[in-house]
Amino acid sequence: MERKNEPTIYETESSDNGMNKAREEAIKTLNQFHKAFESNNSKLNSFSIKQTFSNERYNEHIWLNGIFKKNGEYYGVVDNLPEYVKEVHLGDTVKIVNQKISDWMYLENSQLNGGFTIRELRNRMTEEERKKFDAESGMIIKP
Repeated sequence: MERKNEPTIYETESSDNGMNKAREEAIKTLNQFHKAFESNNSKLNSFSIKQTFSNERYNEHIWLNGIFKKNGEYYGVVDNLPEYVKEVHLGDTVKIVNQKISDWMYLENSQLNGGFTIRELRNRMTEEERKKFDAESGMIIKP
């Protein structure tokens, strides 16, 4: 779903094997995110976590940026305008709940690390869509 001045929403079914595998990989490798975040390496930036927010009808996966740690807990700022859930709003600071994480990412010299759901969706794009996505995101995405 394309939205003016907001990232496109890619709707998938809960039974989508590719997306489920991407989320499983993100959870399995979450320690890589924590290590990179806590390394204070100046070459690493754009730390983001995708977290699931739910209502009675939908699960919406929303990117959080501005990640910070307080009293041993991670927090992030809602970076996308929620479409279906009303419990959070663009710009809200929320606690990150490990059980609700569906992806993570950071950049190293513009190269994507993590971003498993991004990679899965990008792999489904046509060559033209991929080029447009890459240009808009500014990320280098290697297989």
